[in-house]
Amino acid sequence: MKDKQAQLNNIAAQIVADKVCPDLAAQATQLVFGDGSPDAELVFVGEAPGKNEDAQGKPFVGAAGKFLNEMLQGIGLAREDVYITNIVKYRPPNNRDPLPEEKAAFLPFLRQQIDIIQPKLIITLGRHSMDALLPPGLKISQCHGEPRKCQGHVYLPLYHPAAALYNGAMRQTLIDDFAKIPDIINLIKESKN
Repeated sequence: MKDKQAQLNNIAAQIVADKVCPDLAAQATQLVFGDGSPDAELVFVGEAPGKNEDAQGKPFVGAAGKFLNEMLQGIGLAREDVYITNIVKYRPPNNRDPLPEEKAAFLPFLRQQIDIIQPKLIITLGRHSMDALLPPGLKISQCHGEPRKCQGHVYLPLYHPAAALYNGAMRQTLIDDFAKIPDIINLIKESKN
């Protein structure tokens, strides 16, 4: 069996070859597939690349990414220890929200990424990734920071770091929710034994 990184690279190549969301691809600089360790216990899923991500080809490299990196350091992790991706892999024009059909087009590829990495915990950042991966009807304001099991995976819905940049109270909420991650991982490991 090929190593995980090679399998992930194949999915990225398949997205380009299959011309997924050609209108989005046409106005983006490049595909922003994912970044980090293919053996990560944690996978973070955002919504779509922004301007900085489109330029650099990596998710979460702008202001929200810097905040994400700080929160990771706060729980003793580095960016290289986790895997970070988005549902939609091309930057939507003018940073608009991804459309439902764009999320639907990319969702099978995200599920393949998760299947290859086999993380212990999938952390959704913002309502778009939460809505795509968890059952409908959840409100992030009510379920953030609460792990939930769904389709054989454990998910932790969190606010998007970008939202917390402009809202001090939400910033603290996100930091507090983030602080729960090590305990949640330990509980998941204990339940598997």
